[in-house]
Amino acid sequence: MSSLSSPSSTSAANLCSDAPVAPLLAQARVACSQCNLRELCLPVGLSPEDMTRLDALVASRRAVKKGDALFRHGDEFTSLYAIRLGTFKTRVNTLDGRDQVTGFQIAGELVGLDGIGTGQHACDALALEDAEVCVIPYARLAEVSQELPVLQRHFHRLMSREIVREHGVMLLLGSMRAEERLAAFLLNLVQRMQARGFSSREVVLRMTREEIGSYLGLKLETVSRTLSRLADEGYIDVQQRLVRIVDADGLRHVMEAGAR
Repeated sequence: MSSLSSPSSTSAANLCSDAPVAPLLAQARVACSQCNLRELCLPVGLSPEDMTRLDALVASRRAVKKGDALFRHGDEFTSLYAIRLGTFKTRVNTLDGRDQVTGFQIAGELVGLDGIGTGQHACDALALEDAEVCVIPYARLAEVSQELPVLQRHFHRLMSREIVREHGVMLLLGSMRAEERLAAFLLNLVQRMQARGFSSREVVLRMTREEIGSYLGLKLETVSRTLSRLADEGYIDVQQRLVRIVDADGLRHVMEAGAR
């Protein structure tokens, strides 16, 4: 749920900057019914009265500074969080003491679904840039969902999507080479950003190469080397954190080679 002006009007230069988004956060005080990303966060077909009830459902909006945690492993689960601005990563601590990145979440997506089953969060959620989320108390959401079946179905679809995404990552790590993993990652990220009005050809990597490697099961050096190889082969162009898709069909062919 975001109140930013149309993302497509934002220049790549601005996206690449590290300027704080505090001024944007100050402008982001709008209800769900007026949010530019409402179609991504909310089900279609809600009446004005239902939208008013959803507006009241959002208990608060919380700003999270870059590097800070929205929640940590073991914290009590009380709420879901709809990302209005910014990017998050989720991570778990492995048995050998390493931090394993389990996902990246962007504006219009939900964070916190991991806590529904046990009542405790199973991972850390950290902001990769200054961000803002809508805080949705889960108990109240469950009550409203019983009265609004369309909302209940919507959240069931969201949870199903997360299960499918996790399954996809398992397949990615188990059967694909480095080039195929990175191609799949870039295409997926661009597709998700395009759904939010951003370019279908460019994406700014808010995560580090090391974080990408952790997510994809690759070493930092392998990520950097593979990005360079994909660029040398004409599939992408890399300018620091800005990645431009030059040959989408070719990149898709690279990805699909690992699925066969």
